[in-house]
Amino acid sequence: MNLPIIGVEKLHQVCKAFGIPDDTDDVKALAGKLADVLLADLSRATPDDYEAIKALAPAERQKVWQDLDIIPISAYNEVFDAYHRTGCGTDGDWESIMKQFLRCGLAFCYTGVVAADIATDVLFGIGHRATSKVNVGALKKGYVNIAVHGHLPTLVSEIVRVGRTQEFIDMAKAHGAEGIQFYGVCCSCLSAMYRYEGVIPLSNAVGAELVLGTGALDLWVADVQDVFPAIMDVARCFKTTVVTTNDAARLPGAEHYAYDHHHSNIEDTEKLARKIVTRAIESFANRRDVPVFIPPYEVTADVGFNAENIAEEFNGFGAFVDALKSGQIKGMVNMVGCNNPRVIYERAIVDIADELLKNNILIFTNGCASFPLLKLGYCSKDGASKAGKSLQEFLGGKLPPVWHVGECVDNTRVSTVLAGVAQAAGKDIKDMPYAFTSPEWSNEKGLDASLAFRMFGINSYHCVEPPVQGSTNVENFLKHDTKDTLGSVMTVNTDPKALAKQIIEGIEEKRRKLGWD
Repeated sequence: MNLPIIGVEKLHQVCKAFGIPDDTDDVKALAGKLADVLLADLSRATPDDYEAIKALAPAERQKVWQDLDIIPISAYNEVFDAYHRTGCGTDGDWESIMKQFLRCGLAFCYTGVVAADIATDVLFGIGHRATSKVNVGALKKGYVNIAVHGHLPTLVSEIVRVGRTQEFIDMAKAHGAEGIQFYGVCCSCLSAMYRYEGVIPLSNAVGAELVLGTGALDLWVADVQDVFPAIMDVARCFKTTVVTTNDAARLPGAEHYAYDHHHSNIEDTEKLARKIVTRAIESFANRRDVPVFIPPYEVTADVGFNAENIAEEFNGFGAFVDALKSGQIKGMVNMVGCNNPRVIYERAIVDIADELLKNNILIFTNGCASFPLLKLGYCSKDGASKAGKSLQEFLGGKLPPVWHVGECVDNTRVSTVLAGVAQAAGKDIKDMPYAFTSPEWSNEKGLDASLAFRMFGINSYHCVEPPVQGSTNVENFLKHDTKDTLGSVMTVNTDPKALAKQIIEGIEEKRRKLGWD
């Protein structure tokens, strides 16, 4: 398809790490070589090196995984094997099942997350630090308002590009609008807002219906994941047009302008984008009688942190080592995950963030868990007042206390920073004062993300129990028994403030072992 490759520098950097010969001026040909390697990790049928693990994983971790015999053959292979093992009357040994579970965890980490992040950054660029308006108060009356929802950036990028052309701006104005404005729900906006400024994040997936309830949206574009069927019920109440764009993710009653099952029409990306933006303008014209109420709540947030611009700002990762050793920063925590309707919406995330910041712990965030932190000011430099004194000093009045790195797959950005700081300190990742928390996790990928960080020896913390209570052996394996093998455990506490205390205690224990108190 005719999309430019924007992240050329990232392409060269990753090819070097993979040992791919960088001997051509043809950027697309080089990208094709990288894609072939990543696709082999996805679909390899016979045992061979898992190239992303070989190229990118710390040597210490590779040794651990080799000794446990959990390095995957390929993502497809391990998923099919897992289905086979759990079929009727097949693998009855829970320890064997858990070994396969860990293989799937590594495949998810290095193909579902790392490879996806690499591909996104190469195609669309790593983005840049930016300041963005957030929350529903940033909705604009009088504009053709388009919300993008989901995870796939390919069509979203083209919809945003087309909607900003003079042709479509003029079309919108001819229908009585002041212009066209883009918003985001869930991860599509988080990947877009630091690549295309002016894409305003409104809500995570669980709060989607609340956004529709303002009556301000003319068109809702849904691609894959976290798009719940109740969206259609609310959309009908406000005459909002809903469009689905992926054959695997349909909504009853939605209009469907999509890539087909075989992706044979991927060359039609621009045509699909033009049709979707046109429908948004038509919808605007047909909704003049719909009442609109926009709550007067909006803030600004600093977004677009990544390993590259963090290292550039601090001249490498040594400054973090010094701050950690001195206690200026007590530890570093990655706070992510989806939201869960079984607990008070977003409350656990905020309660935990408050306790960590007061104790001078720097927080990274991405995905759905980042939205309450965005809209309550934690990702603004003014939010530094929520941090302890020494963390405020490190931030220097110019940085927020919570660093927003992007969408779900941008967990890779955090792991790269954590690995870089550990390397600068001359320590293994598992020994560093780090933690991972997904307070409100609710689905498979939340469990996968926490497992990926535990595979690196980083403890994970949650306010919702994993659905494994049917087996004491499996529950103990997930929570405790990986301490000796992986160097990490899972902690669950339904009281978020108590869980925050446990996170702090875990970080303090790591500091004592390092002699950094």
